[in-house]
Order: sequence, then structure tokens, then C-alpha cells
Amino acid sequence: MLRVYHLIIGAILLVLIPVGARFLFPNLFFHQGTPSNTVPTPTKTATPSKQSSVNQTNVWQKLLGSTSAPNNWQVIPCAGEAALLCVSSQGKALGTVEVVIYTLKDNPNFQKHLTEVGISQSSQADLQNPQFQSKLTKALQAWVADSYSRFTKDHQTKYANNSAFSTYPPQQVNVGKLPGIRYGFVKLKPDGGIQEQYISYVTSDGNQLYVITTSFNSSLSKGKFDNLANLAIFQPYLSAIAENLNLPTQ
Repeated sequence: MLRVYHLIIGAILLVLIPVGARFLFPNLFFHQGTPSNTVPTPTKTATPSKQSSVNQTNVWQKLLGSTSAPNNWQVIPCAGEAALLCVSSQGKALGTVEVVIYTLKDNPNFQKHLTEVGISQSSQADLQNPQFQSKLTKALQAWVADSYSRFTKDHQTKYANNSAFSTYPPQQVNVGKLPGIRYGFVKLKPDGGIQEQYISYVTSDGNQLYVITTSFNSSLSKGKFDNLANLAIFQPYLSAIAENLNLPTQ
């Protein structure tokens, strides 16, 4: 039932909704929530029949908690990849989700935002302290705002006025037991419809920054779906997966 529901949504997004509505209602591309009878149900992480076929260094093996997926879909760490989560259906690859983990020294911009909100890297963070989580959320929001600014500048430089694009309003979410932000971008075709779409989640444990991304028809070599309808179907399940990640890891 859930798959049919989201297929209908995908069809509407692709065919019926005029381009103007996409700017007026950007949240249509994010699933704010589903009724209680259609909430994705987390299940135990699927285990491949041959353990040797899975790269044991794939970071998703450590991060992945309970998973959610439509009927006949599988979500498992990709074989031979260090940071990809593979989404497939009955043996056919549908897309991937990439996680990039930055140490603070590799992301001075986020480190600056932590300092601005009063989080010191020299002391042990109390990750479940509401005051710490509030400060961390502000730092993440500032980091996302910087990302949006770079995205806007890059696209104006590259496409001038020949391409319509928009950013999604950032949304506070839980990523594992940590506060996080869901955000994204969309590029629209001149005649309407989505040309590119990016969906991301970001969180931090005070020592590392975790950025989880998937997309449609993007220039990315990893972390992408080839079919927009499949990405639309998977979005609420990705939200559930992010919420159930094993974070913090310690």
C-alpha cells in the first residue's frame, strides 16, 4: 500500500504539478510524516547470504541500525565500497546512499560554528544534554546555511538564468540519538519537472561531522538514484533509517 501511495506521489510530481507549485511548496519533496498506519516499520538489518561478499570495512556496517524498505526492496552495505548503502529490488540495483565522515580538522568551517555556539573541542561532550544538543543544532543549521549559500553561488555562476533551482527549508530531525538537519536542493527543467534532486542529512557527535546524501540524476558518481519515482518512494524509508542509525558510535 505504501509503495502504491508513493508511486502516485511520484507520478504527480513528474507529470501534473506545474513548476510554480514546486517553488511555492518545496516541502512536497520531503515527507513531513506519514499516518500512523503507514509509518515505515524498522526491521533488523538484512544480512547477505555470503558474508565474504560484503566489504567488512564499509562504514555502514557499523552505522546501520534497524532498516526500513518497501516490500521486495533490500537495503544493505554495498560490497566492495567503503561508504555506500545499496538499495535494490529483486536483484536489480535502484540506487545508493553515501555517508561522508569529516573530522573537525578536515572541516574548519563547522569547527568555527561549534566555537561560535560555545562548544569546545577540548572537553568531553555530553551528547544527551539538552543544552548541548540545542547548541549543536544551531551549529548544524549554520553549516547548512553555508552549504546553501555555496550551492546558490555555484549554480548562478554555472547556469546564470538558464536554470531554475531551489533549496528546501532545513528541517530538524534525529539522526540516531543525535540532533540533525535534513536539507536538499532541486534543479528544475525549463518546461517543468525535476532535472536534479539532492537529499541530505547531517549530524555531529562533537568530534566528527556525518553527512548522508542521495540524489537523482546528479553529477555525483556515488549516492544517487537513476529513477526519480524510486527516490520518491525511498525518501520516508531513508528518514526512518537515519533516525535508527547507531549514533553516537561510542
